[in-house]
Amino acid sequence: MFIKEKIDGIKFYRFQPVQVLALGFAAVILLGAILLSLPISSRDGNPTNFIDALFTSTSAVCVTGLVTVDTGTHYSLFGQIVIMLLIQTGGLGFMTFATLIALILGKKISLRERLIMQEAYNTFNIQGVVKLALYVMGITFSIELIGALILSTQFIPQYGLLKGLYFGLFHSVSAFCNAGFDLIGNFQSLTPYVDNTVINLTIMSLIIIGGIGFAVLTEVINYRKTRRLSLHAKVVLSATAFLIISGAIGFFLLEYTNPKTIGNLNMKGKILASLFASVTPRTAGFNTISTSDMTTAGKFLTIVLMFIGASPGSTGGGIKTSTAFLLFMTVVAVVQGKEDTEIYQKRINKSYVYRALAIALISFTIVTFVTMVLSIVQHGDFIEYLYEATSAFATVGLTLGLTTRLTLIGKIIIIITMYIGRVGPLTITMAIAHKQQTTTSLIRYPEDKILIG
Repeated sequence: MFIKEKIDGIKFYRFQPVQVLALGFAAVILLGAILLSLPISSRDGNPTNFIDALFTSTSAVCVTGLVTVDTGTHYSLFGQIVIMLLIQTGGLGFMTFATLIALILGKKISLRERLIMQEAYNTFNIQGVVKLALYVMGITFSIELIGALILSTQFIPQYGLLKGLYFGLFHSVSAFCNAGFDLIGNFQSLTPYVDNTVINLTIMSLIIIGGIGFAVLTEVINYRKTRRLSLHAKVVLSATAFLIISGAIGFFLLEYTNPKTIGNLNMKGKILASLFASVTPRTAGFNTISTSDMTTAGKFLTIVLMFIGASPGSTGGGIKTSTAFLLFMTVVAVVQGKEDTEIYQKRINKSYVYRALAIALISFTIVTFVTMVLSIVQHGDFIEYLYEATSAFATVGLTLGLTTRLTLIGKIIIIITMYIGRVGPLTITMAIAHKQQTTTSLIRYPEDKILIG
């Protein structure tokens, strides 16, 4: 799990970048759990059960949104601010804040720290990674501030100036970081604003911007100067647009006559709710219609969208849009009889295909295992278990109501699943197996055949 170095007869252990990321997230989660368990963090002044505090902290740092106690009614202002800071740290990554502090103190960023940042941002190389980190923070805070001001115009008339501004800021940070935490209270999420155009469009925009990845966002912002987009950016933007549009059409058709979701809304409300239902499974976790009252087909469509998730290097989870797109295009290449996967007249190296396949298979295995465990330790329906497992792994935060009914073992399972989902299944695997770089075997076995299909 680590590199062992011997200097002057003394053994030292240096963790690999992926291991530093995994341990760093765990440390932040533990600190958050301790703070949230304090009496000052709850409204009634009593300590919060540590497992519930740990659950909330994990959900916040992993930008998920699943909660066992209601954020708006259980936690005090101090507790809510702690949650918001945990969301911001989890969304941007603790290495971003560590870099900022180091630069403020005048410290140089070492090569090892740059490698950790490269892993955190999922970039191809370490060149300009520090500049990217600072650029990301500037973009993030600017977008969140704009989102907060727009949302405040809707919250101030309802809650007053100070509370309205605070609500605007909290929900802007939560939306951009794809966290899904809300302060509305009583586990309502954004259902009271199902037909509010400003809140819907603002939250959706923040979710999408936060979910396309910081590298892609940088390319889009600089497009007017460069007049070019990388293949990765084209894939992410294409996949994102397709999933949002096709998902919205799917929800519109599946829920059109369902009176418990969008059936009783006017046409504007139906369109807004359908779009929101398509955007939010991209690991955001907000909902404007009752998820538990959706049709079975609508719930399953949500599960599919949750599993795919957001894009690499973003605040979201899932197997990522580029992974799903690459696997789809690989299938197309196989069907067409092509030897290589081709995307936008570019040939993709087989190592990326193998990596995408590994991520998808590991993720599917984790979701399947968690679903089976939940079916043993919980009481409910299969669709609830699968929905909860996928939501936790993809760091989405949507639920059919199972979260508040979780047993102690169920809570622990979901906590571990959220952590694995945020850090990344492949990152966890590499951190344990210490196989960050592919090694070339000196032995090549003879080729043979097996029957497929």
